[in-house]
Formats: sequence, structure tokens, C-alpha cells
Amino acid sequence: MLELENVSKVVGAETHIRDVTLSLRHGTLNVLLGPTLSGKTSLMRLMAGLDQPTSGRVLFDGADVTGLPVQKRNIAMVYQQFINYPAMTVYENIASPLRVAGSDRATIDREVRRAADLLRLTPYLDRTPLELSGGQQQRTAIARAIVKNAGLVLLDEPLANLDYKLREELREELPRIFAESGAIYVYATTEPHEALLLGGNTATLCEGRVTQFGPTIDVFRNPVDLTTARTFADPPLNTIELKKQGADFLLEGGTSLPAPDDLAGAPDGPYTIGFQPHHLSLERQAPDSAPVRARVTVTEITGSESFVHLDFAGARWVMLSLGILHLEPDDEVEAFIDTRHLMVFDAGGAAVTSQAPMAV
Repeated sequence: MLELENVSKVVGAETHIRDVTLSLRHGTLNVLLGPTLSGKTSLMRLMAGLDQPTSGRVLFDGADVTGLPVQKRNIAMVYQQFINYPAMTVYENIASPLRVAGSDRATIDREVRRAADLLRLTPYLDRTPLELSGGQQQRTAIARAIVKNAGLVLLDEPLANLDYKLREELREELPRIFAESGAIYVYATTEPHEALLLGGNTATLCEGRVTQFGPTIDVFRNPVDLTTARTFADPPLNTIELKKQGADFLLEGGTSLPAPDDLAGAPDGPYTIGFQPHHLSLERQAPDSAPVRARVTVTEITGSESFVHLDFAGARWVMLSLGILHLEPDDEVEAFIDTRHLMVFDAGGAAVTSQAPMAV
């Protein structure tokens, strides 16, 4: 188990990591999700021993490794860049950590071929990295990390520099690869949908602070605060500030939304509601969906989906619609909020109600 106990990292006047406590078990995939500069790479460097925390401790299988340099830790790292040895064949690239460790020839051959088969690299073992596609080069780097038999494997946005097709291919393969290893995997990404595809556990980060950690789908469905909900939303989470009065939330223009049953007894006052773009539609998704009239600002058509940007009482919302939807700027539309999936936050941003199970 990898344990971080109240770990912080301060550089000059800047706090890069704020009081992080995490426990990551062997055989698990753990996603670090957050925007650029949220602290993902800084946290990985502390896990690896490339940097030392200003305060707090790092433990691995019960042993305090806080001051232990990276060279003395059993870890492997994979970066965005394709870090392979260009003059070596794929076979030799994968074999390199085993040769450094002094493994015998039979062990090296067995482990290289096992990793190559796992990552579908067997036909390319005699090629050099420059003869490979980007996805094959990144798979080579991952295979080299696997044969090292490290207890901790850190992947820092490893698919960010690949084209769409290659990213999708590897996203499908990685959970299978991770499941066949007993290592602790930590995978950093800025993309919420990548975290959902990978599954496992997710830690959401904001300004160097872990806002929530748990099974990925649970964090997505039940964020503990508004910051986490926004971190785990792409397109951005739709939000609006309003007031609770009795059994209803009151919106601009006289529109009201029924308060969720478990919030019926909450005190009247200001709240923020949030909902995902796919819970806003031009068609009524449920009998008690709430209609609102909003103005179209722009429509983005991807082919299979359309993202309609709306202005509602000064709040900027995004509506996700399947297929091609032709709407012009300044068109006024009636849209429906699926009230079954409202997220409700108090004036301080803390979640005050658990929502119904959300369709991913």
C-alpha cells in the first residue's frame, strides 16, 4: 500500500500540494483528475521520490520512504513523451530495466515476450522506435514499465500526445493491462471522460488539494462539493444560484424547481444547483422535468453530438444533444431540466443532498 499522510509541498511562496492524505492499495488503478496546474504532476513526483515533501510522510507497505530517493524505490514512470532509446530495438527497449537489474537471459526473454504479447507488440520486437506509430511507441514505454515489476507505476498523462484514434485504442486496452498486474497504478489526466473510461478510483484535485477520493463512478455521481462536481464535468457543469422557499427552488422569471425529497426539511435560503449538460434537453426527459426559456449563444456540431450554449438569466449553460441540431444565435428555446439529477450545494459549496443515480 502507498500511503500519503498530510503531505504538503511548498516552493518559495507557492503551495503546490496542500495537506494530502491518500491510501492506494496494490492491484488498483487510481486516477488523478484535475485541470492543468492542479497539482497532479507535483503529487506524482512526491509519490516517486523525485521531490521531498515540505511536511507529512510517504509510506510504502508500512515503511517510511519519505526521504528515500527515486533510485532506491521500486517504481516505474511513463510520461506524455515517447521516452524510448532510439538506437535500440523494441525488444531491447523493453529488456533494458531487466538488464540493469542483472536478470538472466531466460528471464529477460520470458518477461519481454510476455509484456510484448500483453501490449500487442510481438510483431514489432525487431524494429526501432522510429519505425513505429505513436501508439506503438507509447505501448513500448508502458511495456518497459511493466517488465520492471515495479510496485508503483506512475503514468503522467501518457496519452495526451496521441491522436484521437490511438488514444481510444489505448484507453480500451489499459484497464485490461492494469488488471493483470498486482502493482499500484496512478494515472494523471485532465479529462473527466478518460477517468470514467478507465474506472478504478479517482482523486479530484484543485489548487494542490485533493477534494475527493473514491471509486470513480461514485465520485462522479456524488461529488461532496461544487469544486469536485466542476472538476468532474466536461462540458462544464451547468450551475445557477437561487433560493429555496418551502418545497421549491425559485429561479428567474417565476420558474420553480421542486426540491429533492431529502432536502425538503433544509432551511430556506441561498443555494447553488448543478446538473450535467446531458440532463438538459429540448424534450421532456421525465414527467417532472422543469421547463426554462433560454437564449442560444452558439451551437457546436461534432457530427454525432451537438453542444448548444445557452444563456439563462445571465447563467451560461451547455446542452448536449445527440445528432445534428440546427439552432442559430439569439434563438429562444424551451429547454427541460431533468430534476431527478439535480446536485444541490449550500452557500459554502458543500453538497447538501445525494442525487439519484446518474446516467454516465
